[in-house]
Amino acid sequence: MATTLLITGAAGRIGGMLRPRLARADRTLRLLDVAEIADPGEREEVVTASVTDLEALTEACRGVDAVVHLGGISGEAAWSAILDVNVHGTFTVFEAARRAGVPRVVFASSNHAVGFHPAVDPVPDDLTPRPDTFYGVAKVAGEALGSLYHDRYGLDVVCLRIGSCFAEPPDARALATWLSPDDVARLVDAAVTAPSPGFRIVWGVSDNTRRRFSLTGAYELGYRSGDDAEVFADRDLPTDPWTDPFVGGGFCGPRYDEPGA
Repeated sequence: MATTLLITGAAGRIGGMLRPRLARADRTLRLLDVAEIADPGEREEVVTASVTDLEALTEACRGVDAVVHLGGISGEAAWSAILDVNVHGTFTVFEAARRAGVPRVVFASSNHAVGFHPAVDPVPDDLTPRPDTFYGVAKVAGEALGSLYHDRYGLDVVCLRIGSCFAEPPDARALATWLSPDDVARLVDAAVTAPSPGFRIVWGVSDNTRRRFSLTGAYELGYRSGDDAEVFADRDLPTDPWTDPFVGGGFCGPRYDEPGA
């Protein structure tokens, strides 16, 4: 059966990873961003809109089988910007999905929603919120909205607490937290196709040799990792003194203190 996925933030780094990897002969990818979408393919539709625009988002959700919500500011920023784009924007996505009758939302959460938890081994899927930044607070808010829209309106909502999703591990911490481009597509595909997932929060990492984050919840969705950051372990990767104590690594360090605090 033909399906349509709406991907918000489709012009971003992870959106660029997903587009070729989620492509199917029977699947249309509807790509939404305020930035230009490069080289749309035959089964790709482009929507130029902000995630804060409820009317535009509701229209973009028409006829969609699932929303993959990546859109927003992809790191720490001033509270006013985080509140507008990452918190209000995520509310707008859930509300637009509800109004348009979309049955499922996959929300790109982050390890920074629980960043100040100690980095125990294993780190379970069901950690309570303990954000390390304003960015992390917004991810907590997004998870809470997902819970609300599941319980009140019946949406299936899968929140992916993503580790470090880059083409290659950018630092030594990512040898444990890396989510490869192929694996992020495998995880998102599992999240959009798993039968009746309800509301759940799972870790989004590859099956790295040094991994601490549990993959139990992701595996229950049908995800199977095909990559391991250990192939990059012989590189001279930068380190951070805040890496070991906390789930959020360097995001827990003083460089993210609010000016004047």
